[in-house]
Amino acid sequence: MSASETSRYVRLRVELLLEVTDPDQLTAAALERVESDEFLPDEERTHARSAVREDEAEALAYLVEPTDLIGEVPGVDLAQASWSSERAEHDPEAFAWEEFDGEDGEEDGDYLDEDEDEDEDEGEERGLRP
Repeated sequence: MSASETSRYVRLRVELLLEVTDPDQLTAAALERVESDEFLPDEERTHARSAVREDEAEALAYLVEPTDLIGEVPGVDLAQASWSSERAEHDPEAFAWEEFDGEDGEEDGDYLDEDEDEDEDEGEERGLRP
């Protein structure tokens, strides 16, 4: 690809840390999603049920649609998407969160985590290509 072709693409990275406050409610919602997925083959549905019951991170992965983040954003087409979920430890003291600057809608910076390794991916990645 030439420089002009690659400049048309933008990689948007979003990282969220979620607290599961009601595991039973999360699992029930994920099971409902698995059961209602008309495109999921029976063999995969059986595996999905088991994964959702055993792991809250898997349950969350079945419920979250990162592609919804772009929704009706004008002037863009989704070229490719992938996401993963994994259990994580949370120590509020370990992160140095930068303040959000509400004046210009920009963050003053990103969060910093000295122990984070961007290449490390322990979660199961899900992909979508429209």
